[in-house]
Amino acid sequence: MLKIGDVVAKNKVVLAPMAGVCNPAFRLIAKEFGCGLVCAEMVSDKAIVHGNERTMQMLYVDEREKPLSLQIFGGDTETLVQAAQVVDRYTNADIIDINMGCPVPKITKCDAGARWLLDPSRIEEMISTVVKAVSKPVTVKMRIGWDEDHIYAVQNAKAVENGGGQAVSVHGRTRVQMYTGHANWDIIKEVKESVSIPVIGNGDVFAPEDARRMLDHTGCDGVMIGRGALGNPFMLYRTVKYLTDGVLLPDPTPREKIRIAIVHLDRLVALKGEAVAVKEMRKHMAWYLKGISGAARVKDVIMELTDRSTLVEVLEQFVSQFEDDGPFKATPAGALAH
Repeated sequence: MLKIGDVVAKNKVVLAPMAGVCNPAFRLIAKEFGCGLVCAEMVSDKAIVHGNERTMQMLYVDEREKPLSLQIFGGDTETLVQAAQVVDRYTNADIIDINMGCPVPKITKCDAGARWLLDPSRIEEMISTVVKAVSKPVTVKMRIGWDEDHIYAVQNAKAVENGGGQAVSVHGRTRVQMYTGHANWDIIKEVKESVSIPVIGNGDVFAPEDARRMLDHTGCDGVMIGRGALGNPFMLYRTVKYLTDGVLLPDPTPREKIRIAIVHLDRLVALKGEAVAVKEMRKHMAWYLKGISGAARVKDVIMELTDRSTLVEVLEQFVSQFEDDGPFKATPAGALAH
């Protein structure tokens, strides 16, 4: 169990808020695969404040996804507060998360994302101001630091706690590392030992055993899975089963992968329309097909497709070569419905 303020997640597994990935179509699959808490992709505070139509659509939360954390980003306290108030009053998200980890230049140039990590006092002031303005729990997702010379993870986590933040997620890389090298779990452990609010560890969790090792090594309260879940929500289910029951389920079969990929596609079509969904699903299909023998040829074909029926036909024809090996093992039954 993971408790953030008065929000209770049924287990320690958390889906990371990945941009361009964590929309309701994928989040609902993650929830059906047993994820204790799902996080929505980051949304611009200024776009919320200005009422941008596409942005407001990104604030939609399906009741079946709850508990859910909705993440906002920005470099200005005033607009972060205004955006947080919109999320607080007009969405059914359970948690308001503030991004202090995004390493992308277009975000950090606006003093947002990982740029916050350079000034703990500024963090405390901002968090305190946001917390006073909303009723939902406020959390932060951050990296350990800006670069090797500016690792203020402990100070920054304390600033979040002192400001009234209810939890902190820590990605064990610096901003300069982006997604290269290795995540430093030792610093996540230092953060956990320095604050009394829940700490969620993030970075280099690609298998259920990695999640167990992170929890054991850092003592953190939850484990956040990001890239390990791309085209692989089975990883979430397998991790939940491993952490709660000690059972290590096998990897999904090709048929399992394709069946869930089609469920994902159809939910995205319902959410965004066929043209947008099929185009967006190309990257997801590449992830779902990863590791399947002979998938390279299919990926090439998929990249040219524009309609749902042809895409499904290509996938089903491809997977028909693999024998049906009976009941699904890596997939919970509830995740099979459209």
